[in-house]
Amino acid sequence: VCWRQQGALSPTSPFTAHTRSVRGVLVTVSLLFAIASIRTLSLDVNVGLQLARWEKTNNISLVVSQQQREELLDNFKEAIRIPTVSFSKDESNTTALREFDRFLRKAFPTVFSSDLVRHELVANYSHLFWVRGSQPDLVPYLLLAHIDVVPASESDGWDAPPFSAEEIDGFIYGRGTIDDKGSLVGILQALEYLLMKGYAPRRGFYISLGHDEEVSGTKGAMNIVRVLKQRGVRLLFVLDEGLAVLDGVISGLEGPAALIGLSEKGWATVKLSVFMAPGHSSMPPSETSIGILAAAVKRLEDNPMPRLFGHGPEKGTFEHLAHKFGLPMKFIMSNLWLFAPLLGRVLERKPETNAFVRTTTAVTMFNAGVKVNIMPSLAEAYVNLRIHSAQSLQEVLDLVQSTVGDQRVKVELIDGFDPLPVSSMDDKSFGFQIIKKTVLEMFPTVTVAPGICIGNTDSRHFKDLTDDIYRFAPVWFKPGDAQRFHGINERISKKNYEELLVFYFSLIQNCDILKLPEPHSTIHEL
Repeated sequence: VCWRQQGALSPTSPFTAHTRSVRGVLVTVSLLFAIASIRTLSLDVNVGLQLARWEKTNNISLVVSQQQREELLDNFKEAIRIPTVSFSKDESNTTALREFDRFLRKAFPTVFSSDLVRHELVANYSHLFWVRGSQPDLVPYLLLAHIDVVPASESDGWDAPPFSAEEIDGFIYGRGTIDDKGSLVGILQALEYLLMKGYAPRRGFYISLGHDEEVSGTKGAMNIVRVLKQRGVRLLFVLDEGLAVLDGVISGLEGPAALIGLSEKGWATVKLSVFMAPGHSSMPPSETSIGILAAAVKRLEDNPMPRLFGHGPEKGTFEHLAHKFGLPMKFIMSNLWLFAPLLGRVLERKPETNAFVRTTTAVTMFNAGVKVNIMPSLAEAYVNLRIHSAQSLQEVLDLVQSTVGDQRVKVELIDGFDPLPVSSMDDKSFGFQIIKKTVLEMFPTVTVAPGICIGNTDSRHFKDLTDDIYRFAPVWFKPGDAQRFHGINERISKKNYEELLVFYFSLIQNCDILKLPEPHSTIHEL
């Protein structure tokens, strides 16, 4: 006889099923919390470099006299005073570019006279140097910088004339101090001193100085790449400008961080246009070309590109920096496998961090109408998009078309390219590890992390010559300094310029390492 005590619950009753469901949720949440806590306590992706285990090749010390220090600063200032401005793809200051050629030959006589160095002009104004190594079987690398600068006028509000290289409170002011004559002169000054001290590299390397980077590098860098391709050159890695050392810039981060750019966002300029029959404003139609186009632009602004945080190099940035934050950010950033959607929603609230979350959409030009009493037949708008690493140019164009959603609006690609490939950064990545080693030798308290450049450089033209392009120079940025980049009062401290010189002096010697030490890490990711 089957019987059940009064009040007893059936195993299949709704209450029992609900209890089991709650238990399952609690167990799952507890397990996730345990995993997240373990990762928070153990995840430090910066350990394991162990500088003592590296082959020592940095055998020449940089010791300069007071006279040499004055000379190297004078060289840098002279470079800043030459207004090598690129105004457009078809207009540059060629007189200044020729003057800069003469300056290089005068400032770095050992570089131009050494038997180890071959120099050639490319496209009249760009420079390519080959420094011969003693072991030709070692794959060469390339150091990249550019000669040209963006326009600048004292009337914009500079504290010192933009091509004066004037010193104010220990800073040298001038267009190009950061972008990019600091790196350019620093590289050549480092090589000059190394050659003067009898240095002969094991690993050969190139130095490429383009003259039109600020207007896409189609004449300088592209022609240098063409020359190298014709010679069958393959590069171990390329190091260009890009990211920097951020000190106090990232809210909540303990100490400075050196971000090494692994990639660049893609680019697209899209024209939207509407054609309608012209007419008199006294008899307007229900819809005008301006109104139709304005509505299309509003739809683009109201419907941003999808949130993609955690699907590109930005994930590595936050994981590398996580251990330098306090709670709760340390917990969140150590567990992006769980919290990436949440962090993405937080970051998208500010324009400067939204750029890491998605492809950004910026309407930059709107043109229509010629007279107040005439209905315009044509209305045009230009949209600039910076494409996230997880998207392609074509995917973005398709999304623009579907978001506009009006066949009367013509969508036309004017110019664009896909995001750049993501360079390697693991324990076997020669370029990344050498750059990281050089940074930590100079600045032991700095946290080194990968990053992504939201702007573009001419290094993209070298992507067929190498798998790894890195974008970094040890320029120190404090709060507000980023606005000086292409803005007013661009400047660098004398101390920081000397640090640039030391960085390249050490990097060139570190690249003579035959192979990286075997990986040795205690990190086991869950």
